[in-house]
Amino acid sequence: MSHPLSLRIGQVLDLDPAARAIQYDGRWASWGQVGRAARRIGALTGARRVGMVLRNTPAHVAALLGVLEAGGTVVVINPSRGDERARTDIAALGLPVIVGRADDLANLVTPSADSMLVTIDGLDTAPAVRGEPAPDTGRPTVAVWMLTSGTTGPPKRVDLTYSMLARSVMGRDPESSPAPPRLRRGVAIVNSPLVHVGGVFRILLCIAEARPFVLLPKFDLTQWADAVREHQPRAVSLVPAALRMVLHSDLTRDDLAGVRAVTSGTAPLSADDADAFTAKFGIPVLTSYAATEFGGGVAGWTLADHERYWAAKRGSVGRANPGARLRVVDDDGRPLGPDQQGLLEVIPAQLDTAEWMRTTDLARIDADGFVWILGRADQAIIRGGFKVMPDDVRTALEAHPAVRGAAVIGRPDERLGETPVAMVELHGQATADELSEFLTARLARYEIPTDIAIVDVIPRTPSGKADLGAVRAHFA
Repeated sequence: MSHPLSLRIGQVLDLDPAARAIQYDGRWASWGQVGRAARRIGALTGARRVGMVLRNTPAHVAALLGVLEAGGTVVVINPSRGDERARTDIAALGLPVIVGRADDLANLVTPSADSMLVTIDGLDTAPAVRGEPAPDTGRPTVAVWMLTSGTTGPPKRVDLTYSMLARSVMGRDPESSPAPPRLRRGVAIVNSPLVHVGGVFRILLCIAEARPFVLLPKFDLTQWADAVREHQPRAVSLVPAALRMVLHSDLTRDDLAGVRAVTSGTAPLSADDADAFTAKFGIPVLTSYAATEFGGGVAGWTLADHERYWAAKRGSVGRANPGARLRVVDDDGRPLGPDQQGLLEVIPAQLDTAEWMRTTDLARIDADGFVWILGRADQAIIRGGFKVMPDDVRTALEAHPAVRGAAVIGRPDERLGETPVAMVELHGQATADELSEFLTARLARYEIPTDIAIVDVIPRTPSGKADLGAVRAHFA
């Protein structure tokens, strides 16, 4: 029997085949076009593992939906990781089916691969098929085998099960969740990459709600602003790097006229940036806390909490989502009291488990249940015996009016063990010496970076986080 998530995909695709489904590059595709393309893929793949070289196009969205409606497993292949790494990844996976654009498959898949290759090129073009699928035992409960963002090292794969994703987008009891009787009129904007859990979540949420959406190839300020002006969504989602681009742009409140709230996650956002955004546009910023391993969010701000508590709780990522449980423990796993700093543990509402999941995030939780993320325990820099948290240094740098973004790591030092160094991206004028002087009033002397590299663009992962591996390579 099909999973409720698979059933919901089919139900929504069939609600009104002639209606608008996905706007891409200024043109609309109908639900009928998406459904036909999805089912062509589903008929080819069945309930197998399907490697998918994912890009943000309607054809890739249809392929994703087709595999999930058929009960298969989408194995995410990220083409932006570099050709050699993607080739190695594909070769090691031994996939029975690989789906992608013609150029991606020709470039990344070796001719001797024992896989069926399915080439997609637009919604209205039948896929080209080469070869036969190898035998496959499958991963019957797994919807998406997702790559983590790989912020601090090589990405690893995480199982996103059908049940986990269904609870995230359909509610805590997907089996009793009624199908939408009609399509929504409001249009969402999806600018998160499909190779990241945020992109998959946004697509499936639109499907679960029967909502048409604009799909952007990536976050582009001009394209995003055009979509916001045209469709006036009530809520938009911006990762911190994108939010700062909007904040420091020439956009006005009139450009964002329909927006009532901005949600932000995947990376830390400073309270100063959130307040500056609200001051400029009159729109509250609702930060959240999530991880790929959780299959979605576990804590966040609501509008009601923001109105009542933000002034006193600014900088928090909000309170536990309904059904989720969060606590802080010491290194030995003993629970700590309110406002004590320790390691964050989570029981996500999306998972059918009573086991606490240990994170590497340092946090504190106050008596009202608000959570502050204080940095990652595995990224602390010990400089001559003093602990330096990279996020504290990054936040201080990003408070400078000329700084668009910053990334901070520890660099080995023969005398001190490690010292902090920073990579900075500007949208104004500033020198490294001026930035160091700016930090003297905000940080302890041992926290000030020993080297500040000003670059055109900070290397980032698909989720918008700074790619710390690439930052380390720069300083090495």
